This record gives sequence, structure tokens and C-alpha cells, in this order.
Amino acid sequence: MVTFSSAELNALIAGLLWPLSRVLGLIAAAPIFGNVNVPVQVKIGLGFFLSIIIAPLVPALPALDPISFQGLLILSQQFILGLAMGFAMRIVFAAVEMAGALVGMTMGLSFATFFDPQSRGQSTAIGQFFALTATLAFLAVDGHLVLISTLVESFLTLPIATNPLDVRGFYHLANWGGTIFRTGLQLAMPILAALLITNIALGILTRAAPQLNIFGIGFPVTLTVGFILISVALPYLAVPLERLFQEAFEAVRYISTTAPVLKR
Repeated sequence: MVTFSSAELNALIAGLLWPLSRVLGLIAAAPIFGNVNVPVQVKIGLGFFLSIIIAPLVPALPALDPISFQGLLILSQQFILGLAMGFAMRIVFAAVEMAGALVGMTMGLSFATFFDPQSRGQSTAIGQFFALTATLAFLAVDGHLVLISTLVESFLTLPIATNPLDVRGFYHLANWGGTIFRTGLQLAMPILAALLITNIALGILTRAAPQLNIFGIGFPVTLTVGFILISVALPYLAVPLERLFQEAFEAVRYISTTAPVLKR
């Protein structure tokens, strides 16, 4: 008959529960994994599957009762850390979606909005198109596998411990959030500049021929020019998107290495 002592049973539960909380935190916030269209059962099952694989690789854990106050504190810390790592990657997709929103509004498609279940808000059609393009590029470069690999490495660079997390990693995450506005504007700038020139040309044309109906010809022209510019610029998005993914992976690694436990 196989018997377990209470200490051994607590070690078995903690060895699976604490890594699981970090894994589920990343799955909840990371792109693709955290998509609302993915069933919750699939997310939890994937989290359990990854945790079972990761658990033997995790360094020695604190000898604590997982349902004690310190055990629950570790549980919450690991979940928050996983959320931060997943959110760092999600910022890239938000930046690309912002670029599409800027292009869509300049084209005159600001009215073409619909409810986005991922962000729980309104999203433009061009923004969603750019986001889908970024998702396909992310899968093409095996970004989801690199993200899982980075998660596994984080258990070695930032072991599970009772000490509180340093705020430097989360401060870096806050600074990394500026990528949404900076990169979104950079990605949209070439198309915005071309559309601005188009609007200036329409203004000059209207000034030269006041009998022309600017509202009748302006909207089709800006739409046509916008779609042509998107089709021309789309093949060249691969390089900046790959660079953005690399920077996001570096941000995730930074959070899991420079958010080390503090010495009390």
C-alpha cells in the first residue's frame, strides 16, 4: 500500500499548482492562446498539459502548505507574473491594430466599426485586418512556440520563491506599453502621408473647380487610394513585424529575469 505524508502531499500539490498558475496567467493574456474564441476548457487543459511537462524542470520549491497564506501569496504572484509576460506580447498586436485604425479613419472608414470580443470594445475593419495579418505572421515565425519556450526558461531565471517580486520588471512593462502609440504611428505613417497628399490634391482640385462635389468624388478616391496603398505596403510589413516580435520576446525575458525576488 502506497502512503504519503502530509509534507509529501503538499509538495506534490505545490509542484503542480504553482507552475500552473504562472502558465494559466500567460495563457489568459497572451495573443492566440488568450483569444476569447478559444474555449475555456481548452485553455485550462493546455495549462495542465504544459504544467505537467514543466513541473519536473522547476527548481526546488519552498516547503510550504499550498493553501496557507504564504502558499496563496505565491500562487497570486505567479499568476500576476504570467499575466505580465502575456500582456507584454499582447502589446505588439495592440500597436498593429492601432496602425490599422489610424489608416481606416484617414481613409474615411471610421464608420466601419464592430464589436471586438477580444478588447470588449469597438474596433475598425482595417484594424482587425491588420491584427489578423500580425497573427498570421506570428504563427509563421513560430512565435507561439518561442513564447512557450520563454515561459519554460522563466522558471529557471525566476524561480518560484516566497520573496516579493521586484517592481523593475513591471516598470519596464509600463514603458513597453508606449510601443502601442509609437509603433502604431510608425507603421501607419507611410499610408497616412500618402492619404494626406491625396486630400491636399482634392482640396486644390475643389478650389480650382468649385462646381465639383467634393463629397461625391472625395470619398471614393480616398477609399481607392487607401486600399491600393495597403495592398502595396502589406508585403513590406514582414520585416517590421518580425522586429516587433523580437522586441516583445526580449521584453518578456526582461520581465522574467529583472523581476527577480528581492532580498529581505
